[in-house]
Amino acid sequence: GRKAFAFVTGSLIYFGNDESAIEKCLAVKRGEADSIVKTGKIQPVDPATIASGYVSSDGIAQIANIVGLKFASEAGEDSEAQSAIADILPQLLRNSITDITWTAAKTDHGIEDKYRISLPTEVANVLAETLSPSGSPNVSLLDHLLNTLPTITIYDLRNPQVAWRSLILVAGKQTDPVSARAIETASALLLEPYGIKDGETFLSAVGPTIIMANTTDDGEGPVVVAAVSDKDKLLKSLESVLKPKEISFGNGRLTLWQSDDGKLSAFIDENSIVMGETDTLLKCCVNRGGQPPASRGFGRMKSNSGSTSTTISTNTTVASRIVDMFSEKKSGEANALTTYFTETRFTRTGIERRTVSDFGLIGSIITQLGGD
Repeated sequence: GRKAFAFVTGSLIYFGNDESAIEKCLAVKRGEADSIVKTGKIQPVDPATIASGYVSSDGIAQIANIVGLKFASEAGEDSEAQSAIADILPQLLRNSITDITWTAAKTDHGIEDKYRISLPTEVANVLAETLSPSGSPNVSLLDHLLNTLPTITIYDLRNPQVAWRSLILVAGKQTDPVSARAIETASALLLEPYGIKDGETFLSAVGPTIIMANTTDDGEGPVVVAAVSDKDKLLKSLESVLKPKEISFGNGRLTLWQSDDGKLSAFIDENSIVMGETDTLLKCCVNRGGQPPASRGFGRMKSNSGSTSTTISTNTTVASRIVDMFSEKKSGEANALTTYFTETRFTRTGIERRTVSDFGLIGSIITQLGGD
């Protein structure tokens, strides 16, 4: 198994899985090497902060390799796809992220984790401009969804088509020419699970508010909701995959746009479109049966927050695993619901991400340890 090392000196304990790393820390304490504080990267934290962390560019490089292998292993059985992800993703992360700082603080709503992801100046400036929010997200679109869905994200983009295009171009510039072409090719496939063949045209016909949701904790059952700004252009982006079809629904008939195999559907009216797997669409979106809409869960969201995306997600296993780590569970059936509220914004220096949850990042780490 993996080795673990620890060293205790006074009231401090150093631990990790690399003995040489601990020795370097001890050398700093003895005054034999410079502290990371001298770089100016570590800023004084607020007294309310209960924990903080920092990842340097060297650390990003190491993490990037791990992330690449993880996503490659989840890419199915296509060996070419696995190899491409394992090669391109680490390269993209290494060249796009300078460093990361993290702080955790206790608030009235739970543990607040703040992440500041520094990007190269050119990249940060482009993304801050092209991924800027409209400032007036159309929260009423949430009325198409149930508030019981485990993950719901609102994207507020001043121009969704420009935002999409800039992400692809920026990603391509952070890699080599061959990888850039692979990214452009792969990007065309990202929206296909929703029945969208022509992503550029679709994004030019909707917005600025786009909502994406999942019906399961593991990301299955994707659903997308958007306001329609150009219905003719919208239908053009769907016509190669979806065709209009009238189906029996309740005591009447309902017109959907549906794939040939009937698995994907879209419900379109004059002002909005709801897309996803047909079963999901009929159960959770079109026929809510008087159940509370998802908009109830977004009461904390402020229209002037400057967030490009806002997510509410729930999980029924985190609390249970944390309890398992420290004590015996009194009931084998009870699972407490853990809620996460996340806001993401793009600035001239990088990405700021704020998450408020019951247990915070530390709780997530404990959950992973419990799972292992």
